[in-house]
Amino acid sequence: MARVPDRRKKYWNEPRMGWWELAYLPEILRGIAITGGVFMRNMWRWITGRKGALTTYYPEEKRADYARRNRGKHVLTQRPDGSPQCIACNMCATVCPAKVIEIEAGFDPSDAAHPKYPVRFEIDYSRCIFCGLCVEACPEDAIRMLPEVPNFPSPDRNNMWITRDELLNWNPTRDVAKPYPARGADPGTRGPA
Repeated sequence: MARVPDRRKKYWNEPRMGWWELAYLPEILRGIAITGGVFMRNMWRWITGRKGALTTYYPEEKRADYARRNRGKHVLTQRPDGSPQCIACNMCATVCPAKVIEIEAGFDPSDAAHPKYPVRFEIDYSRCIFCGLCVEACPEDAIRMLPEVPNFPSPDRNNMWITRDELLNWNPTRDVAKPYPARGADPGTRGPA
C-alpha cells in the first residue's frame, strides 16, 4: 500500500510533545491533582464558613458581596404630576444591542413643554443583557436600573415583558436630574435646578 504524503503546513514554532506527555497517564494524574486541589480548597472554605465558592439560591438569597451598582430591573422616572419623564425620543431603543425596548410615541399638542410622550413602553427581559446602555443614552434621565431583580427569571415568557405601567409604578422615582416645568408653564423656563 502506498503511503499518502502529509500535505499539512509545517510551522517553525510547532509544539513537540516530550516523552512525559506521550506517556499520557502522568498527564491524566496531573489533571486530576489540579482539579482535586481546587475542589478540596473550596470544600475547606465551605466547612470553615469563609468566603469562597458557595452557592447562592438567587433570587431568594442575595450574595453578601453583591455589587453595589448592579444593573437590575428598569424603572421610568416620573414628573411631579405622575406622568413619565420619557419624551419618546427612542434613543434607548436605538442604542440597545439586544433590541428589547419597544416605544410607541404619542403627541399632546396642549402641552408645549413636552408634547411627546410614550403611549407604550415595553422591555423584553427574556432577551435583555442588562448592559445599561439605555440608561446612559437617555437625555432626560427618564430610565434607570435598580439593583433588585424581583420575580426574575420566570419560566413563562409572557411574564418577562414589562409594560409602561409596571415601569412607572413598581418603584416610583421622582428625583430626576433634569426637571421639567409643570404642565401649562412657559417652555423657556426649566424648573428648579
